Amino acid sequence: MSTSVDSAKGSPPKFRWLNRTVLGIGLASLFSDWSHEIATTVLPAFLASMGAAAAWLGVIEGVADGLSSFAKMASGFYTDKLQRRKPIAVVGYLVTALGTASFGLATAAWHILISRSLAWLGRGVRTPVRKALLAAAVTRETYGRAFGFERMMDTIGAIVGPATAFVLLAALHHNYRRVFLLTLIPGICAAGVIAFLVREKERKPVAHVSFGERLRLLPRPYRKFLVAVGIFGAGDFAPTLLILLATQKLAPALGPAMAASVAVGFYVLRNIYYAGFAYVAGGLADRFKKQFVLAFGYALAAVMALLIVAAPMTIWLLGIIFILSGMHVAIGETLEDSFCAELVGEEQHGMAFGVLATVNGVGDFLSSIIVGALWTAAGTSVAFGYSAVLFSLGALLVLQTRPATTDGH
Repeated sequence: MSTSVDSAKGSPPKFRWLNRTVLGIGLASLFSDWSHEIATTVLPAFLASMGAAAAWLGVIEGVADGLSSFAKMASGFYTDKLQRRKPIAVVGYLVTALGTASFGLATAAWHILISRSLAWLGRGVRTPVRKALLAAAVTRETYGRAFGFERMMDTIGAIVGPATAFVLLAALHHNYRRVFLLTLIPGICAAGVIAFLVREKERKPVAHVSFGERLRLLPRPYRKFLVAVGIFGAGDFAPTLLILLATQKLAPALGPAMAASVAVGFYVLRNIYYAGFAYVAGGLADRFKKQFVLAFGYALAAVMALLIVAAPMTIWLLGIIFILSGMHVAIGETLEDSFCAELVGEEQHGMAFGVLATVNGVGDFLSSIIVGALWTAAGTSVAFGYSAVLFSLGALLVLQTRPATTDGH
């Protein structure tokens, strides 16, 4: 009892939140992101070698994210009724690993669409389960640090992934197929870490009620929060579009090969800032009102998009744009998860994380397709101007969200 009393009074937990399960989930995120970020980094060049346009990249990212979103909703609803969630997470990580590695078998853009959709289906199934396992492993007062740590570890994988892709491309003489097949190694490691390191606490499954009733039981502040997240997400395009932007803008001066290498370097820089700010954002989430920190992250995204629209695309400005991208994603993802956990009761965590992930997935589906299509049809100013407007609206709306009860934040 003394631990909960001390936490309620605001004394520091002295790293007691960093237990075996939090570490295991963080490592799984690192390995899984390492795997699919290798594929993500080389995917634009692989599609270009097939003659696919930017619109194809938007369709691939958007359809995969849209399918993943429905898997997240179903998984969140279903796993709240299970006594043990961990086996679902293990299967989800395995499917993602196999789907990503199968990029190496593709001979046309629509093959990539199928493989990416399979990989993201597994990702969708595992996401609310992983978040529910993580929230159950820590106290309410340390949600921010736990989710920030997981995001940090995930993004370390996103740093190692592009760096590994860069090395593999050189070592394998730009043999994209072999690079994709090698992603299977860290992908399998992610599933193994969940299976053997993560411990699942005893829990009482929720009573069986209909899906619609479970939705209605989610509190009003949480539903307001979803509106803000959904509007922001409708403009939140996939990072592969930033890689393509940098490649196209730098190619006239540097040549296609060097421009592609610099774009990969910028992506690594983005992910370094992502990793660093994820843990910082988690600490801020445990000390300040989460809606204010989240709104700041959304505002950074708006600034990033406006720079693409209004400023000349020099190599230095592109570097700043990638840095802002890493910062806003770190703050946004960490705060969305920790705020979600705070807005609902623990018995609703699976459903709440599933609905949140679905809203984000629908937003990703819309944004990647719309931004890619606008870019192809009307240019970058219209495409990223669309995103800037929605980012700004999301920041304003999230400020209107207040928890039904407060815990001293």
